[in-house]
Amino acid sequence: MQNRQTPHAALPRPLHDENARQDFVMNFRRYLSRSIAPGAFGAYHKRVEPALEASLGRKPETADEIRPGMLRDPIYQLWSAMQRQSQEMVWDSVIDTIERSLPEMQEQASKGGPLGSLRLAGDDFEIPRYHSVYDIHLQPGGYHGEVGRDDVSAGLIYDMGVPIYSVGMMGKENASTGQTIVNYVRSAHPDFRPLRILDLGCAIGNSTLPWAQAFPEAEVHGIDVGAGCLRHAHVRANALGVEAHFSQQNAEAMDFADGSFDLIVSALLFHETSRSAVPNILKECARLLAPGGMMVHFDGFRTEAIDPLRAFFGEWEIYNNNERFLRTVHRLDWVGEVAAAGFERDRVGYEKTPFVSFEAITKPGTKGYMTGFGDVPLLVASKSPALAGGQ
Repeated sequence: MQNRQTPHAALPRPLHDENARQDFVMNFRRYLSRSIAPGAFGAYHKRVEPALEASLGRKPETADEIRPGMLRDPIYQLWSAMQRQSQEMVWDSVIDTIERSLPEMQEQASKGGPLGSLRLAGDDFEIPRYHSVYDIHLQPGGYHGEVGRDDVSAGLIYDMGVPIYSVGMMGKENASTGQTIVNYVRSAHPDFRPLRILDLGCAIGNSTLPWAQAFPEAEVHGIDVGAGCLRHAHVRANALGVEAHFSQQNAEAMDFADGSFDLIVSALLFHETSRSAVPNILKECARLLAPGGMMVHFDGFRTEAIDPLRAFFGEWEIYNNNERFLRTVHRLDWVGEVAAAGFERDRVGYEKTPFVSFEAITKPGTKGYMTGFGDVPLLVASKSPALAGGQ
């Protein structure tokens, strides 16, 4: 049995055979990354690149130029087909455990807990089309799906599936993305002491709770569109003994008052939105930040040119894992977008920070589909402090 994550009272316990199946899927994904994906890299250099160079009269320069050749290569076809199958298996492997435990989990969630709060919208709340049109990451029902009133299944599927999906890189509490941003803020801005913090697209609160743990004096909020994820987030936070406040809201139009927060963060939010949503979300960040406040976003930002083969592999999720907006995230002028939303351009930029990777899933010295993130760029912006005398 692999210890995939920290057990807690809001997490179903797999039976022996269920756990064996989940271990198999996790190890299958590790094998694909460590042993099969490097072969696809080798096939490119041995067969695909020379053929494309002969056809183009030069070396391929973009992922789009590489794509036709790689899609015809049998080693890449093997890896891609198995990678897609393994993604479906992630969710299949945890659903038996969740369905068996769901009545108990539903009852527990309905009782809530004394720490923090949960505020859900009414039945007329509209799920954004960029969530409802397809199941992100192939998760059945997506992050927002509900199979009945007071349902928590979406949150449970996410909580149990993500450690398998990420092959351990999200850590024992699925918190590596949130912890990465926490570490940046504490190291780069050691004197910054936010008293109100907002996490956008918080899902089950796995990126939210690190803020409450790092700044125990702060009031920490997380918002998301998925009621099932939020119900689980609240009971999960109580099970882990951490206080946070969760509410069902669309980050494009939130109900908090102007200047409510000292710090606004997000972990992998933007690539699951849309081109029309981006300016709305950034304008809301500008509205909600107090003078002197800061926002920090972690997503698939590209701040420099990367090897076209690496770019090609990085776009696998776009075509095979329902991450259609990721291509735009890679190419968007984010500094310009933030400035257009109301921030001063000289207060907007990228900062590099080490990704908190709990398990490297490629062998040292090999190239694979997921090689660990190393240093990642964060999109950072601050709001001008209030002038003396209220000017």
